[in-house]
Amino acid sequence: MNRKIIHIDMDAFYASVEQRDNPELQGKPIAVGHAEKRGVVATASYEARKFGVRSAMSSVKAMKLCPQLIFVEGRMDVYKEISAHIHSIFHDYTDMVEPISLDEAFLDVTENKKGIELAVDIAREIKRRIREELHLVASAGVSYNKFLAKIASDLRKPDGLCTIHPDQAEKFIAKLPIKSFWGIGPVTARKMYSLGIYNGETLKRCPLDMLVRQFGKAGQIYYNFARGIDDRPVEAVRIRKSIGCEHTLEKDISLQSSVIIELYHVATELIGRLQRKNFSGTTLTLKIKFHDFTQITRSQSVHTPLYNLKDILPLAKQLLKEVDYQNHPIRLIGLSVSNPPEEKEDSRKEKWIQLSLDFNR
Repeated sequence: MNRKIIHIDMDAFYASVEQRDNPELQGKPIAVGHAEKRGVVATASYEARKFGVRSAMSSVKAMKLCPQLIFVEGRMDVYKEISAHIHSIFHDYTDMVEPISLDEAFLDVTENKKGIELAVDIAREIKRRIREELHLVASAGVSYNKFLAKIASDLRKPDGLCTIHPDQAEKFIAKLPIKSFWGIGPVTARKMYSLGIYNGETLKRCPLDMLVRQFGKAGQIYYNFARGIDDRPVEAVRIRKSIGCEHTLEKDISLQSSVIIELYHVATELIGRLQRKNFSGTTLTLKIKFHDFTQITRSQSVHTPLYNLKDILPLAKQLLKEVDYQNHPIRLIGLSVSNPPEEKEDSRKEKWIQLSLDFNR
């Protein structure tokens, strides 16, 4: 029996909340974030997206694309409260709910509380309730696995509802642009293009060994996706996989002493988060974003849990030695700890886990 999976994604969530709560912002291009020189767009309204404004874009670039853009400071407490209401709606239909973020979740409604036969009817009802109870708009995708449900929810935004049936999947995936595959970003897409892979059809022609050789473990995932295969369950209980933090700097830096000082500040903040959450892990990851917005990560695993500054800071400095920042000034520094010790047993299982890095400041 095919599973019935729904992916719900709130449309321009933060921006839509601000427009809902402030009628003067309705119909105008707005961005949630900081307008200052070093600011970054968290979410843009659809009016702003018409000008090319996107999440994670620098505020300076956003203003150049859309001079009339209105910046609004985010209200995370409000967004969390609304998210809790949305998830309470989900749980009226199923307890198999896997939150991805405040505004996004997977639902497995194969067996649902209301005995509704068609998943699309559940998705339609959830969308209606979100609109009526919260005056917000969501898009939904319905299919037999998470990969296709996620793709379906993006197809007809905003206020979309799309179903990909099992008998339609092969034809649909064949025509799907490679950049639209879940997990394939701009860098991977460019590598795919260089290999002559442009859509699901050309991806399906690639042998498994070639994909693994070119993309490592992700090669197996791409091979399966091209065939409509995704056996990952909807995980109702998500275990924290990592904790991290990052600092966007007031000015780009390349002086070693300045970088070390900033690294110390990030590590100190990370220690505080680890201790508040009573979390430790055996892998430290350093994230660096350069002045031109290119970024790299460097990771190292150790045998003992990382929890204290005396363990984390020396390891962070060691990872920093692998980064050439003398000729590439640094804009952002981030650190995260992952791979908690209790997961070592689980790591023996053949299971793809989507990590969620908590880099929010």
